[in-house]
Amino acid sequence: MSNDSGSTHPPKKHFWQKKQKELTVDDITIVDGDMLKRAVGAAALGNAMEWFDFGVYSYLAVTLGKVFFPGGNAAAQLLATFGAFAAAFLVRPVGGMVFGPLGDKIGRQKVLAITMIMMSIGTFCIGIIPSYESIGIFAPVLLLVARLVQGFSTGGEYGGAATFIAEYSTDKRRGFMGSFLEFGTLGGYLLGAGLVTAMTAGISEEALLSWGWRVPFFIAAPLGLFGLYVRLKLEETPAFQKHMEKQEALEHSKPRLNLFQMLSKYRAQMLKCIGLVLLFNVSNYMLTSYMPSYLTGILGLSELSSLLLVLVVMFVMMPLTLFWGHWNDRLGRRPVIWAGAIGLIIMAIPCMMMIGSGNMLLVFLGLIILGIIHTCFSGSMPATLPALFPTDIRYSALAIGFNLSVSLFGGTTPLITTWLVSTTHNLMMPAYYLMGAGVIGVVTVFTLRETARKPLSGSAPAVASEAEAHKLIKKLRLRQQKERRRRN
Repeated sequence: MSNDSGSTHPPKKHFWQKKQKELTVDDITIVDGDMLKRAVGAAALGNAMEWFDFGVYSYLAVTLGKVFFPGGNAAAQLLATFGAFAAAFLVRPVGGMVFGPLGDKIGRQKVLAITMIMMSIGTFCIGIIPSYESIGIFAPVLLLVARLVQGFSTGGEYGGAATFIAEYSTDKRRGFMGSFLEFGTLGGYLLGAGLVTAMTAGISEEALLSWGWRVPFFIAAPLGLFGLYVRLKLEETPAFQKHMEKQEALEHSKPRLNLFQMLSKYRAQMLKCIGLVLLFNVSNYMLTSYMPSYLTGILGLSELSSLLLVLVVMFVMMPLTLFWGHWNDRLGRRPVIWAGAIGLIIMAIPCMMMIGSGNMLLVFLGLIILGIIHTCFSGSMPATLPALFPTDIRYSALAIGFNLSVSLFGGTTPLITTWLVSTTHNLMMPAYYLMGAGVIGVVTVFTLRETARKPLSGSAPAVASEAEAHKLIKKLRLRQQKERRRRN
């Protein structure tokens, strides 16, 4: 098979090319449409809950600074609040190292249920922590502990959810189905941020500081219980079930790779994962976590105006994420991600100039352009990242690579950009940071093979019906005949 990705690497053999016997319908995974919808919904719900918390935390950053870090100026409080935010990301790779291998050993569904419980507990606990005025230094310490619990649990969340959807989806629609994961992200963020915005508009600042900030965190408990119920109703992915059947037969002859062996064997794929996640998450956290506080704390816009601006941008991004999810199945993952990376390089400075102008129309235009660029990543990454790794180590490798990159480059984006702007007094620092991410993204995408409309590595082809399976077999036979004639 020819390598149509533009990569200099030799073409990767797919499932049917490795088999000695001719491919039959029994070798092809026929996806249950109803089960696929439930799987996508359950995975997206967990991501939505994670980002409900992020939306609440980001939009309450200024208020939380006053509650847990009093006594300093506004910039110092904001920096301390984002420091606690970033601390959760530092522990995420540890969560990935624990939950990833566990997901490859006992199953994706069981681990995703565990992470849902832990996320709910961590978020709920933030809401019951007394203020600094009540218990002093123990207040920020307890906030940090709760954030670490959240970070540890989310270390197994995104990698597992992306793997779950990818392994349940058909080859032709994996991009579109995966984009619902980020649709859930935006939906959860909108729910959390919208709730904070409504409370900011509806109650006094004194009430918000006294008790109002706790309300959004209490909502995590019923959301978590509902998400847990939905996830426990799911079956394991077809790809993982088939893998475990093979593993049982090979249990004594094919030992499982340990962490260091995996990192060594799949070093190149891991680096690609880190580069893609860096591009994806610097853009993501700059827009969703940093911008609300930047508009209020740095540019001096009214808090309500800043919150509403970003909310509208998130709302516009939701259908665009599904749009790119659909089109990367047709155009390919690489062109869509590449377009977004180049867009960041070209448009970061103009967008930040518009945002920095303080003119509400220009601020909105700058934010909406950054949001549109980001949807190239949010619509493509959930299908692109799981395809980097084979079934037997997919959860482990993706959880570790994703969380390592998020911890070092994504989750620290609000903290680093806040510090850079505070230190240099240069309001264009966020633009330079985005441009750097764009350059890394362009280089990384150049090394990728195209995976759109192809089986996942180590997995059988996945189709929507038996008729489609017969059609695929006929197509493959014709292709093999052409190859034989060409060789002869």
